[in-house]
Order: sequence, then structure tokens, then C-alpha cells
Amino acid sequence: MFQVGDQVSYPMHGVGVIEAIEERTVLGVVAHYYVLRFLIGKMTALVPVEGAERIGLRAVISAEECDRVLSFLKQAPAQESENWNKRYRENYEKLRGGDIYDVADVVKCLCRRDETKGLSAGERKMLSGARQVLLAELAAASGRDVEELFLSIGM
Repeated sequence: MFQVGDQVSYPMHGVGVIEAIEERTVLGVVAHYYVLRFLIGKMTALVPVEGAERIGLRAVISAEECDRVLSFLKQAPAQESENWNKRYRENYEKLRGGDIYDVADVVKCLCRRDETKGLSAGERKMLSGARQVLLAELAAASGRDVEELFLSIGM
């Protein structure tokens, strides 16, 4: 269970801070919810405490893990399907899962494709969102500025 003030990563939305844990009644059921405030976009969300792990809410990675992710980003990206629809679905599922390495892989692969063949509008939007989620977590884990990280990884 997370505590108020903890930084967490929420799939597809990025890094947030738990501002409160509240008891709410929804559809006649009383449950506890994390109140998350996201660092980017000034958005808030309610996440049921009981289902938080199942939906992918997790602690922000450590500084050591951040270094490993930065090294992973320098490696060659995996081969992807040439079929844009299949590739888009696979990348979307990776982002939905919330694993930091999957998010980094999506960023690597889409950056490579953008350089070599260009991206569709949907993939361009996916790259932008994935990059934002990745950089926010790396910045939170390392204590570095997002722009500094963006320049250092060249993505």
C-alpha cells in the first residue's frame, strides 16, 4: 500500500503523487481510493486501493534502475512488425502495461521508425505520449530535469 506523498507511476499517464487516501461510496460500494495528482498536465485521478496493483500502479523506479533504463535506451531497438496496425496494437499494449522497459522500447522503436520511414499521425501521437511518460519517470527517479534528460538521450 502506498502512502500520502509517494510518487507512483500510472500506465499511460506517467508520474503522479498520492495526495490523499479517501473513502468514497461509488454505486453503493464503500472503498478506499488513492487521489493522484499527475506531475504533467495538472490532472488528478482516483484509483481504487484494492485494484491499484492489477491496473499497473507502481512505485517510481530507483535511481539505479534509472541508470539501467538509460543504458537500455542506447541499445538497438527490437525488430517490429511491418504491418502498422499490428505494430500499433503491440506498442499500445506495452504502454498500457506500464513497465518502464516496455515504455522505453516503444520510444526507441518509434524513434528509429521516424528516422527511417516516418510515422503515421497515430504513431507520432503515441511517440509523444510515451516519451513524456518515460522522461517524467526518469526525471523523478534521477532528480534531473526533463529537458536535460531529453537532450542527454537524444530522443
